Amino acid sequence: MTLLSHDRYCSEILAQTGLVRDTLRGVALDTVVPTCPDWTVAQLGRHLGNAHRHATGLVRERIVDYKPDLSTDSTAGAETLDAAGLDAWLAEGAEELAATLREAGPETPVWTFGVEQKASFWARRMTHETVMHRADAASAAGAPFTVAQDVAADTLDEWLTLISSPFAQSFKPELKELLGQGRTLHLHATDTPSELNAEWFVDARGESIEWRRAHEKADVAVRGPLTEILRVLYRRIPADSGLVEVVGDRAVLEYWLERTAF
Repeated sequence: MTLLSHDRYCSEILAQTGLVRDTLRGVALDTVVPTCPDWTVAQLGRHLGNAHRHATGLVRERIVDYKPDLSTDSTAGAETLDAAGLDAWLAEGAEELAATLREAGPETPVWTFGVEQKASFWARRMTHETVMHRADAASAAGAPFTVAQDVAADTLDEWLTLISSPFAQSFKPELKELLGQGRTLHLHATDTPSELNAEWFVDARGESIEWRRAHEKADVAVRGPLTEILRVLYRRIPADSGLVEVVGDRAVLEYWLERTAF
């Protein structure tokens, strides 16, 4: 596993937000987002802009002692924006976030919901938050969705890191239900160069979820293009979409997907 650089994450926040905005341009705000059927395009935009602003506040204020509040909302005034206004609001939030992260640098102590309590966590987290909500924007617009392979691989690395973290398991007890025999998962990207090492082995047979980049036999394997594997693991497309191949015990995969939904 190789992390992207802090500067690259900051650049990706801007680039991915720009692609979200491009994708949604011309799409009515009341359009339902198929991959998040409880949301409209307007709600998707507000959610992403809120996430950016929330992370900005944590990093800018150097907050190290924080109790998460799921009701925290930074969308004041955004509810009444038209499409052009929402577009500008998204751009503003991403620019402020990237600038704040660059000014702080990766090592600045900041509260996070991961093991790493540094600003670098938020640079990475907001990159991948934006990537996956770009997938949602594409579903609403009926547009194609692809991701640079190094970014997609890191998005998948981060997803596995998050679901295996003690914080995630305390917040979402269903993750502990993954532990048990017959709960191994192999992910194998078929469209990547060998140097990317885009294969993952996830093992929940012990007292915690462990994972590594490796080619190992598992109870179930998912094979296909890296972007499509990512979308399956994030529940943006079903495993039986025909875009990936599932080999082995499909029930194990479904068990994983049901308990890792956020």
